[in-house]
Amino acid sequence: MTQSSTAFHACWRYRQNFTEARRPVVFQCNHRRHANATAIAPAWRPSSALDEWVQREARPISLRRLTFFGRTLTESRLIDSANYCRLELPTRISHRLRDMQTLPYVVVTNSHIAHVYELYYKAFERFRRVSEIKSLEDNDHYCKIVQETLREHATVIPRLAIGVLEIQGLMKPEETDKFITTLLRSRISRRVIAEQHLALTETFHAPWHFPNAQPLTDPNTESVGEIFLRCNAKEIVQSCAKATQELMTKTYGTDLAIPDVKIEGHLEATFPYILSHLEYIVGELLRNSIQAVIEQRKYKDTTPPPIEVLICETQQHVIIRISDQGGGIPRDILPYLWSFSKGPRREKRLEALHKVPKLLATMQELQVPGEHGHQRRQIKKKKHDDTSKHHSSLSSLTSRAPDLRLGIGLPMSRIYAEYWAGSLELHSLEGYGTDVFLQVSKLGNKNERLTTRASMDAL
Repeated sequence: MTQSSTAFHACWRYRQNFTEARRPVVFQCNHRRHANATAIAPAWRPSSALDEWVQREARPISLRRLTFFGRTLTESRLIDSANYCRLELPTRISHRLRDMQTLPYVVVTNSHIAHVYELYYKAFERFRRVSEIKSLEDNDHYCKIVQETLREHATVIPRLAIGVLEIQGLMKPEETDKFITTLLRSRISRRVIAEQHLALTETFHAPWHFPNAQPLTDPNTESVGEIFLRCNAKEIVQSCAKATQELMTKTYGTDLAIPDVKIEGHLEATFPYILSHLEYIVGELLRNSIQAVIEQRKYKDTTPPPIEVLICETQQHVIIRISDQGGGIPRDILPYLWSFSKGPRREKRLEALHKVPKLLATMQELQVPGEHGHQRRQIKKKKHDDTSKHHSSLSSLTSRAPDLRLGIGLPMSRIYAEYWAGSLELHSLEGYGTDVFLQVSKLGNKNERLTTRASMDAL
């Protein structure tokens, strides 16, 4: 760390210990990369409450545990779930706040990073003040707080992505990528437990639910909250492929041939998973492959080669290989595929990200306007629209053009894949095409992958 950044860090820690909140400090940043940018320092608050919560350990969970807990849903279990969220959400967010406080001070004054910091601190203060939940009425009130916070945080991913690109030169790229990866994993973890509890609450209040029934009498028991118990790999690929092909047709016109998606292998392979996570990963991978083939000029006047998908089922995993003949990854991009902060197309990525005000990373990014939730409802066979609660926050993404390249699809897909102990690997043959391998845990018994403590305390 340079002497300058050390001074900023010392200033940050000194001011964080002030006992009174301060108004945001606004000043002009003189760094050469931000000569015309206004930097906003986050408001300063007492640190004693945060110090207390940072000392707590996050308690990792697995898909199997979430499923087991929600299969037989009673009032007592719902209240237990609420109190788990009540303690876990502020604990997990406190660790990330502390991580942000250890960044060089000049980094946190970036307007986008400061915006995320303010959202996190507001959520932390809101969550930590919730009293013990003892009744269904208490839980309903708590769910409103959670829903409001989820809506407010819809801007976090694009703001983080923009901020990370703007602070190039102020941190080492490896440190920047580690920071944003930890932040995004924690964000996924909080949304998982929050949205699972909201879904269980919705189930409990459903007219078909009888709290004393053993087990649940839901006629659609292929799902427990947000967890789909029997995700069929073939159906997921087909659904994502159809949505992506429709978007490409809408963008490029009906005169241009869109490559088919051929699926082979173990077509009956199923596994428990959070459907929106899987849809996001597969959707991003198919989007990349289909678009790469379309943009190969040699295929514009001929039938394009298909995207080949091979599904392999083993005792513990399901592996999905997606192969295309789209020319492979350009050499200037290949070394930076998994990085949020490095790469040769910084200005284009910034321009694209500024056009995306909100990003939740769900299947809806790949859907044609007016088709919200269609394929997803077919898979889950639910009676209600599972995606309606996020409809307004994703309206700008459903019709985003394929040439609006954000540069975060692959690294985010890997974070989602690894979150439940899976993996995502890519092999490119320049001039020919690309093979991508997505491995998913078949048993659902692996704990979520997250940093359970603030990085500064884990050293």
